[in-house]
Amino acid sequence: MGDCKPIPTMEGEENLIAAAQHIVKALETNKNLTNDARKILADLGSQLSSMAIITENKDAVLSSEIERRLNLVHDKVMNWEIDQSMIWDSGPEEANEYLKAIDEAQKLIESLEGLNLTKDSEENLLLRRAYDVLQTAMARVEEEFRHMLVHNRQPFEPEHVSFRSTEEDVVDQVSIVSFGDDSFEEVIQRDSISRGAEEYLINLVQQDVIPDLKCIANVMFDSNYGRECSQAYISVRKDALDDCLFILEVEKSSIEDVLKMEWSSLNSKIRRWIWAMKIFVRVYLASEKRLCDQIFGELESVSPVCFAEASKASILQLLNFGEAIAIGPHQPEKLLRILDMYEVLADLIPDIDTLYADETGSCIRFESQDVLRRLGDCVKSTFLKFENAVASNISTNPFAGGGIHHLTRYVMNYVKTLTIYSETLDLLLKDHDPEDSISLSPDMSPVAESDENSGDSSSCFSPMALHFRSLASILERNLDDKSLLYREDSLRHLFLMNNIHYMAEKVKASELRTIFGDGWIRKHNWRFQQHAMNYERATWSSILSLLKDEGIQNPGSNSVSKTLLKERLQRFYIAFEEVYKSQTSWLVPDSQLREDLRISTSLKVIQAYRTFVGRHSTHVSERHIKYTADDLENFLLDFFEGSPRSLHSFHRR
Repeated sequence: MGDCKPIPTMEGEENLIAAAQHIVKALETNKNLTNDARKILADLGSQLSSMAIITENKDAVLSSEIERRLNLVHDKVMNWEIDQSMIWDSGPEEANEYLKAIDEAQKLIESLEGLNLTKDSEENLLLRRAYDVLQTAMARVEEEFRHMLVHNRQPFEPEHVSFRSTEEDVVDQVSIVSFGDDSFEEVIQRDSISRGAEEYLINLVQQDVIPDLKCIANVMFDSNYGRECSQAYISVRKDALDDCLFILEVEKSSIEDVLKMEWSSLNSKIRRWIWAMKIFVRVYLASEKRLCDQIFGELESVSPVCFAEASKASILQLLNFGEAIAIGPHQPEKLLRILDMYEVLADLIPDIDTLYADETGSCIRFESQDVLRRLGDCVKSTFLKFENAVASNISTNPFAGGGIHHLTRYVMNYVKTLTIYSETLDLLLKDHDPEDSISLSPDMSPVAESDENSGDSSSCFSPMALHFRSLASILERNLDDKSLLYREDSLRHLFLMNNIHYMAEKVKASELRTIFGDGWIRKHNWRFQQHAMNYERATWSSILSLLKDEGIQNPGSNSVSKTLLKERLQRFYIAFEEVYKSQTSWLVPDSQLREDLRISTSLKVIQAYRTFVGRHSTHVSERHIKYTADDLENFLLDFFEGSPRSLHSFHRR
């Protein structure tokens, strides 16, 4: 038997028979076999031949059975190709029958692939037919899947989180005023919705079709058509997410488009973005993630991929708008809105990280963090530019009437509004020394502004507080420069009194008090009072000297000269009339400060006049008394009203 050829390795019953036949033939070639042995081998060969014939008949029967079953599946699948109606719309029985047909096709393919097929064998042709039928069925269930997602979509109507804003009625004044405009008052309105409303999950697809969608997805993935199923889902839901942004009135705009927008238009878009971003992430994306999990939850790693791919374009559209704002011009009027954007995105970062926790969502996580960083840099740069803008605000003409300058109103209302962003500003400004940006004189630095007796030092203040105090010092220095434009010392002091008083009152009556500190308030109260005293001294000192007795006596005698007394009174009246004419056009906007200044003037001037006239009443006739003390008292009521008047036409009754 040394001449025997190697026995080929074979599987199955017919392979076993063939192997036995091979052994018999090999043995028959042995010349040393006895006749009995040869007869036994001949009988064995006959039996093996008979068994091979039976096996071939069985294969033919099996092939025939597979073909019969395949024909049934084919007919079931192709009948629905002719029918224009949707299978799942025809009821659960029809859907189940179709799924059974798919299952049967899968089993037939599995059986045929288990056979030892040759290229041109009948079984191989059946296998190809089975694959064709399965492909047709998969195309059909993909169509059903799409149809079910589209036609069972729930409308997105965010009434429960509607945009509460007055932007349609008024323009946000906070964002459009400039240094030359005194209309800046506390008009800021932060558009917000409750977190409870933000976390409201909604059904994006009717819940009764979720089991069918899940079933189709599982069938397609089991049939190695998972890619087609995923693409169908991504395509449909991407359109749905685009529609959601449309409903939220978020328009597609390139970075170039955003950079070209006028601020009034851009301001409205930012407010809309702030609101839409919260709703989109916390309501819509959270609901989209849940839908993905409901359909693909049993398929490992499929749900995160489908969610990320379906939502990537829409979330990037929103983030790109934030990036465009961050790289745009860093203008002071934009700071409040940029802070709103920063705080909203910072608040949403944990939500975004959770939604896109897998590797497939890493690009979204990275982009959101990058946009947040850019917005933070923009906030810091814009605030520092605001400090520089205040410092460099130059006037060529004195401010009419000596009232509260537009710049003072703007800056103080600006910082007052910024207090609601204290945590964010402390975070963003912590690594920047306020004295880095603008050089201040020693007595105007934030630390010098503190009350020496209060123990204040730079270490006691937050980064935002240091920058606010620095900004106030910059403003004061600018006001000092503007005051030098006045020719009259009295008006210069009145101007500084008005503006420093306004600053002190703004701090005292708002959240700024805790930021600037009581020491700062005391120091500025003292400053404006000093300017009030200096105003009185500059205005009335020379006039009060006319009400003294020196210089009205007859030469060489202590007796009063009537002529000199009349001249002295006449000079007083002329001087008072000049003051009246000019200072009725001056302005002290604060009613209490205005009243205090009138009372102080009355106590000094009117009382001195009353005493002077009373003391010399025997030396001057009533016809030489042009104004009584009461007349002068009434005239003082016209001071500081910003309406110029004259006493030339006054006649005593």
